[in-house]
Amino acid sequence: MRMVDIIEKKRDGGKLSEEEIRFVIKGYSRSKNPIPDYQMSALCMAILFRGMDDEEIAILTDAMMHSGDTIDLSAVHDITVDKHSTGGVGDKTSLVVGPLVSACGAKVCKMSGRGLGHTGGTLDKMESVPGMRIGLSEEEFVKQINNVGIAIIGQTRSVDPADKKMYALRDVTGTVESIPLIASSIMSKKLAAGSNAILLDVKFGSGAFMKTFEKAKELAETMVKIGKALGRDTRAILTDMDQPLGLAVGNSLEVKEAIKTLHGEGPKDLVELAIEAGAIMLEQAKKVNNLDEGRAKIAQAMHDESGFKKLVALFKAQGGDFTYIEKPEKFPVSKYEIPVYAEKDGYVRRIDSLEIGLSAMRLGAGRETMDDVIDMSAGILLNKKVGDEVKKGDLLATCYTNRMGVEKVIEDVHNAFSLEKDPVKVPPIVHAYIH
Repeated sequence: MRMVDIIEKKRDGGKLSEEEIRFVIKGYSRSKNPIPDYQMSALCMAILFRGMDDEEIAILTDAMMHSGDTIDLSAVHDITVDKHSTGGVGDKTSLVVGPLVSACGAKVCKMSGRGLGHTGGTLDKMESVPGMRIGLSEEEFVKQINNVGIAIIGQTRSVDPADKKMYALRDVTGTVESIPLIASSIMSKKLAAGSNAILLDVKFGSGAFMKTFEKAKELAETMVKIGKALGRDTRAILTDMDQPLGLAVGNSLEVKEAIKTLHGEGPKDLVELAIEAGAIMLEQAKKVNNLDEGRAKIAQAMHDESGFKKLVALFKAQGGDFTYIEKPEKFPVSKYEIPVYAEKDGYVRRIDSLEIGLSAMRLGAGRETMDDVIDMSAGILLNKKVGDEVKKGDLLATCYTNRMGVEKVIEDVHNAFSLEKDPVKVPPIVHAYIH
């Protein structure tokens, strides 16, 4: 079998066989004499233009998943559930939904990532708490899931090495925006993490990778098909990222907002998303008979603070100083707090998520490259959301930073708010449920 023949077959619109797909992934992943990058990039470009059918994508995902280690969760004494977000601005959902679902009796096991560019990462938020360990061994991971009911860790180097190589290659060859390649990248990591059930939170809008509802729906449907083809209960929700989620953007700021939400004091959109996602996960874990029962249980766990107690237990189990969760005033505060005021009356029509995310990064809250060091206290707190009435001089947002010379960033934050004269209808946070 020759790589050039496989490239030409896909270039001409042919369907790759299981043998051919596994040959490619095995050959590209091996340490000695791997398939060269220039041939792999040619195949990725052919896939970008010609696509893959459902069977090809499922085989590709399975081959990538088995290119390295997979986590064995058979020792967990229950159905395991996982949630994955495709990335957004202010998305601290895992720190809210995970504890709530666990407090309702389900086993939540999640392998998370770090933030890059305008999107935040769950691991970075968790590490804003001193001492927090995200590198657990598989034995520690399983033990914590059994004993605590929830564990959130980082991806190990040995999990899905094919995806690491392919993602880096796609990033520099203009082949990122391919639904088969995006879907197999996400799902191979999720499946390698070992959970029985997966809920995908697929974002769309200015602050999301998928800018339109239609493309997000296509991606979600593709990933759900992959999961089902490979024997996992996989479902998806499509959620709005045309404005930041909640009010806080930035690591410790988002942890504090997650804490407030678990005390029953969270912003409306985050609470709505947490209840809907949590209900689906409880149904997947077979802890409720239907979504209405699930919504009621999640809301109760928020009301009685059992979800908050589970968040404390999560940080305590992974070595974090849980007193920061109990007393969030312990988090360091940035040296500079810069208010952003409205210059006219109106109603908030839009808050550009991408601009807010990039501005938070420039204040120190994110990374432009993976080597950048994050300022955990930096970020942006919104004071207005879409639909809110604004008077000239009202506070739109507050920027937190330890950097000087950020006048342009403050201007960008102001310009991220679009106002109009007439009242604005507030869109729902969850637009579709695919299962």
